[in-house]
Amino acid sequence: MGNKGIYRFFFLAAVFLSSVCQIILKKNAGKEYKNRIREYMNLPVAAAYSLFFLSTLLTLTAYKYVPLSMGPILEATGYVWVAGLGAVFLKEKLNRQKLIGLMLIITGMIVFNWGMFG
Repeated sequence: MGNKGIYRFFFLAAVFLSSVCQIILKKNAGKEYKNRIREYMNLPVAAAYSLFFLSTLLTLTAYKYVPLSMGPILEATGYVWVAGLGAVFLKEKLNRQKLIGLMLIITGMIVFNWGMFG
């Protein structure tokens, strides 16, 4: 796998963490709180923002070896993660349009990276 592979894994792990954070925050957005402070100062929200920070650190570390041109492509996996996690944890529907969109994203990533992973 080598250094390049490990840092690409770091990048993808950062994107996954970021996607998990988005799901946590969306799940907590619908809850009612006693006051405005409690909306932001509760365990799930604090954990999500902490994971966002970790995700940022992983991304910065990954850019040590991941080419800048590959960053946005790896970041696009977030759309796939959010759609999948949203379907599982938020019971969101994956209709035909969303599935076609996700397939186009995945196809674009494959076409762009053709030969880069060698």
